Amino acid sequence: MAEKAAEGSAEASLTAAERQLLRRRQELDYWKKNAARLRSRNLLTGLGIGAFVVGMFSYTILSVKQERIMEELDDEAKIHIIRGPRTGANS
Repeated sequence: MAEKAAEGSAEASLTAAERQLLRRRQELDYWKKNAARLRSRNLLTGLGIGAFVVGMFSYTILSVKQERIMEELDDEAKIHIIRGPRTGANS
């Protein structure tokens, strides 16, 4: 308890610039300790977003290809309907 009181009085006697410098050093120490964990979280987030983007792109390309195939099938069906079988009723 005496140590905490001594620290409190020591911090109270610091100037504003010294307190700011102390805070910056504490923040720097915090970031140094947690940099690896932060990097791994950023990596996982980046991979997740990248996977989502690649999936959406692939899905979109696949959908467009299927639409073209369906249009080609529709065109072929129209041609066959127009040509249709020639019987006495439709000639």
